[in-house]
Amino acid sequence: MFARFDRMAKAFTRIGKEISIAVKLAGPLPENNPRLRLAIQNAKGANMPKDRVDAAIKRASSKEEKDFQEVTYEGYAPHGVPVLVECATDNPTRTVANIRLHFSKKGGSMGNSGSVAFMFERTGVFKFAKDAINLDELELDLIDAGAEEIEQEDDQITIYTKFNDFGNMQKFIEASNLEAISSELQYIPTTTKELSEAEQDEVMECITTIEADEDVQVVYHNLA
Repeated sequence: MFARFDRMAKAFTRIGKEISIAVKLAGPLPENNPRLRLAIQNAKGANMPKDRVDAAIKRASSKEEKDFQEVTYEGYAPHGVPVLVECATDNPTRTVANIRLHFSKKGGSMGNSGSVAFMFERTGVFKFAKDAINLDELELDLIDAGAEEIEQEDDQITIYTKFNDFGNMQKFIEASNLEAISSELQYIPTTTKELSEAEQDEVMECITTIEADEDVQVVYHNLA
């Protein structure tokens, strides 16, 4: 139960920063701000209470609110596993020092810009509850909007697009009044790395430590 609450708190903090960045970039009105509409949609998908969303928008509209910068750091976890760390920070100097420390304490190492990014592809990832979308009716339209791959699981449908088609798919979803659980740009590894169970535990300990940092939004890796 406590682990679930921790994950929820982290998700709410991450979405709150996304809302703040969106408002600072293009204002507090969702109808005039596509990025804010996206953040609000993701907040709803994460079951973030509406009053918390409204409060985040109000805070971001205040001149006293911090300006968050989006920064991506690269490095290697133990056993040479490449890692990308997306951050939203009001103090990049503090953040880079902390991320470097997390890597080194857990047997990893910080890398230079571009050292591992080429092993990942920037991809649009749209997730829907299975009953929220009728693939029989919409599959061809989704492909026209940029869907490269559609995965069906027991309770969820995931649609993948190329980076350049992310906006087209988001427009189609809005125009079709579809309710997504989340719509995000993610780094998907082009290959994966196989390790023993003990080695996987070491890698995940490093990644979990990095994820716990308050400036970290998402951590990507290519561990199979």
